[in-house]
Amino acid sequence: MTYSRGMEDEVDRLIEAWRRERPDLDVAPMEVLSRVSRLARHLDRARSHAFSTHGLESWEFDVLAALRRAGKPYQLSPGRLLKETLVTSGTMTNRVDRLAARGLVERLPDPADRRGVLVQLTDAGRDSVDAAMADLLAHERTLLGGISERDQQKIARVLRELVGPFDQENH
Repeated sequence: MTYSRGMEDEVDRLIEAWRRERPDLDVAPMEVLSRVSRLARHLDRARSHAFSTHGLESWEFDVLAALRRAGKPYQLSPGRLLKETLVTSGTMTNRVDRLAARGLVERLPDPADRRGVLVQLTDAGRDSVDAAMADLLAHERTLLGGISERDQQKIARVLRELVGPFDQENH
């Protein structure tokens, strides 16, 4: 077996053990997906660190980031926020309440729907999400530091193909 850059990782050791113990199983999918799973754990830690540095939980960042990506005036309907963050209506109400209590978002009347509201990012919310995003990107650059830009683009393309069908199910 040949390893990239002559390195053996924990997944290689797991696969070798499974092949030894269960030679009847094709464990090839684990070579990719176990690494994706391990990478996801590392990314979760990097995200948590970047966000906690700015007093945010991951879910808070997700809501604030959805509003920030919306562009000026940084507001979305609760329904659109649900689609952006993939949570239930009750969960989103609770999250908006908690973010509003912290002064990171505010509810405004929806001019297009007298009964509706819009959730808008406050200046404090924008400052928090911008700083957390900058820190997150610095952590992610470090994680990808040993991989060429060309290889990063190749990995992104392959992962897009892998994740695409799952994303289609959610839209």
